[in-house]
Amino acid sequence: MKFGVITFPGSNCDDDLIYSLQNNLGQEVVNLWHKDRDLQSSDVVFLPGGFSYGDYLRSGAIARFSPIMEEVVAHANKGGYVIGICNGFQMLTESGLLDGALLRNDSMNFVCKNVFVRPVSKTAKITAGLEDRAYKVPIAHAEGNFYCSEDVKKKLEDNDQILFRYCNEEGLFTPESNPNGSLDNIAGITNSGKNVFGMMPHPERAADEILGNIDGKTILEMIL
Repeated sequence: MKFGVITFPGSNCDDDLIYSLQNNLGQEVVNLWHKDRDLQSSDVVFLPGGFSYGDYLRSGAIARFSPIMEEVVAHANKGGYVIGICNGFQMLTESGLLDGALLRNDSMNFVCKNVFVRPVSKTAKITAGLEDRAYKVPIAHAEGNFYCSEDVKKKLEDNDQILFRYCNEEGLFTPESNPNGSLDNIAGITNSGKNVFGMMPHPERAADEILGNIDGKTILEMIL
């Protein structure tokens, strides 16, 4: 498989993703620039974390208008795989490729720490093969509070589109394990076609033995 990782002004997790995909998963990776109009035949396109365009207006709101996003939307609409992590998740909701919105954390603070998430969807490729347990992955965001209407939430549940929920170390979905106030502890979702994925936690930051945690590598391996 060929992976494309897009760099936007203000991205700061693009190199982390490239490193993880190349060195931890042994994959071919091309670094794409936000002004490009060619995905270079990438099978999977990643929108990385960071603070694109300084997070002005709303996180991901300006990046949604970068020239390359026209190609990302077209790729997704043709069934191509697109994965947004943190700021990339925000871009996907701003682009309309994913439902809902990422609001300010309920604490009104930037949160940077390890959390636990548990896979939910049994039909999305990125979670279907994962063990039903808690996975430790880091988060780093100020606007990770997932919100949607009750109608949209019902659709996400009925179509098995919820990828991950925040949980405690034992895998229980509790209010205390929700780091940002997300509706129903939702940490990631997919679209109805299950080819566009968004999640707030950073699996690429937990994908190397030297970090003492490879739960993120296990999640990334599901893409393969």
